[in-house]
Amino acid sequence: MEDQSELRMESSGGVRPIEVIPGPTGRRRWPDALKARIVAETLQPGVLVCEVAARYGIAPHHLSGWRTLVRQGALALSATDMPAFVPVAFQLDDASAAAAELRISFGDMTLHVPATFPAAQAAAFVAALRTTL
Repeated sequence: MEDQSELRMESSGGVRPIEVIPGPTGRRRWPDALKARIVAETLQPGVLVCEVAARYGIAPHHLSGWRTLVRQGALALSATDMPAFVPVAFQLDDASAAAAELRISFGDMTLHVPATFPAAQAAAFVAALRTTL
C-alpha cells in the first residue's frame, strides 16, 4: 500500500512549453503629480469632469475619487496646479473706502488686508492658506 502523504505527478504526453507574454495588467498607475494636474483641470470654470476624464481615458467616477482625495487633503495640488482665476465679488461702501483695505472671504473666514500691506507678502500668505485648507 502506498503512503498517502506522497504525491506523484505523471505526464501522459510529455512537457509542453508555455509562452508568457509580459504587458499591462489592465490597471494603470498614475503618479500623484499627474493626478493633481488632471484634477486641477477639472477646477477650471466651465470644465466638466466627464470631458477631462475622457481626454485621459479615465472613468469619470475614478477622477471624482481623486477630487475627493484633494478635498480631504490626501492629494495635494501644487501652486502651479491651482486654477488661475477665482471668483471675486466687490462690495464698496463708505466704511471700506475710508479704511482702504481689501477683504478676502473664503468659507467662514475673512482676511482683512490693509492697502499698505505688500502685495507679494499677501500673495504668499494666501498661498500658505491654500495648502492648509
